[in-house]
Amino acid sequence: MPSFPHVLRGLVLLLPLALAPGRAAPAAAPNIILINCDDLGYGDLACYGAPDIRTPHLDRMAREGTRFTDFSVTSPLCTPSRAALMTGKYPGRVGLATGVLRPDAKGGLAAAEITLAEALKPAGYATGCIGKWHLGFVPGLRPRDQGFDSYYGVLHNLDRFETVVFEKEGGMPVLRGDTVETRPADPAVMTALYTTEALAFIEAHRARPFFLYLGHAMPHLPFDATPRFKGRSARGLYGDVIEELDDSTGQILEKLRALGLAERTLVLFTSDNGPERNTPGRAAPLRGTKHTVYEGGLRVPLLAWWPGRVPAGRECGDFVTALDVLPTLARLADAPIPAGLDGHDVSPVLLGTPGARSPRTTLYSLYGPNDRRREAFRENHWKLHLGSAPELYDLAADPAESTNLATRHPEVVARLTARARELVATLAPARSE
Repeated sequence: MPSFPHVLRGLVLLLPLALAPGRAAPAAAPNIILINCDDLGYGDLACYGAPDIRTPHLDRMAREGTRFTDFSVTSPLCTPSRAALMTGKYPGRVGLATGVLRPDAKGGLAAAEITLAEALKPAGYATGCIGKWHLGFVPGLRPRDQGFDSYYGVLHNLDRFETVVFEKEGGMPVLRGDTVETRPADPAVMTALYTTEALAFIEAHRARPFFLYLGHAMPHLPFDATPRFKGRSARGLYGDVIEELDDSTGQILEKLRALGLAERTLVLFTSDNGPERNTPGRAAPLRGTKHTVYEGGLRVPLLAWWPGRVPAGRECGDFVTALDVLPTLARLADAPIPAGLDGHDVSPVLLGTPGARSPRTTLYSLYGPNDRRREAFRENHWKLHLGSAPELYDLAADPAESTNLATRHPEVVARLTARARELVATLAPARSE
């Protein structure tokens, strides 16, 4: 059951609806599907340059919509990245600056934070979460406590650091709501299971505005695919997994077309961070991987599809981040934008409004505590890696971060260092794990 703070906050958010009987989301407000892959690299899709993985459905999505080339997350790690996406705030502002929540964690995203689901509910949206959550596992912190009407999936990772917690209980559980539906969770079938659930959710909510968050388990380790996709890709099993994710997205888009919902639905496809360094995942032509604050760890694919509203066949190089997703979706849904966000409404850029430019100019990124701490601060095209030996790159000329310009532009180093420290001073202390 939702905790009392959530119930109270929900009543406050829904009070305007109670005072205006019959109010529904405006006719122009779209259904919204947010597909978030796990550890998918910038160079892992054919439409982003992968020569050895076939992604025809995502390629078509790019042709029929917009492909963003400068979309970044705040952190190259699951929990903090998802905290920023779900709240529109820096993960340090919500107490999840570093570290991954393990299944035995007692904390997570605080009940007081307004999530994407909670932001959209006042506009009359049905909300569903399928897949990985990774923002809290105890009652009061799960998806249905954080604004989602329904939940299906595995709350955390499927790797050995997490499955070990459930060994004595028969393995990692797959939940429906708070009830164990099956165990142990099998990585090979997770994409197929989540796709089936997504199609059912769309069918069940076709008559009203809905928001579906689909957090795929793949291609996070241990990655695997169903037999129909194994042995198909030139990049081995990893590529097979990506091709199944492509097929999953294709099924979702086809369902929308078949139900006559395509022109009423915004679909976003992205990743929580760059590829794991110990996999065949690639971030080419960018430098770095997950666990680094180079562009390969932070810059990820973003495809936007909404026939008739999001421009087709467009490549957009505007600087946009995961922080900007919540305020943008709230604006499109005609829902109130929560106060105190670090994100910006970039809906004019998304919709291709003539002359629109992203208001985003800066981004602070953090990975790891103590001696593993890595920080970067970006201001427009300049990106500074902070530390005793600072690294400065001009991303407009050098997105691969290959030429350190710190000694040539000490004034830029000083300015960005000062701005980063000012921001960090407003954030909560990093967790110690």
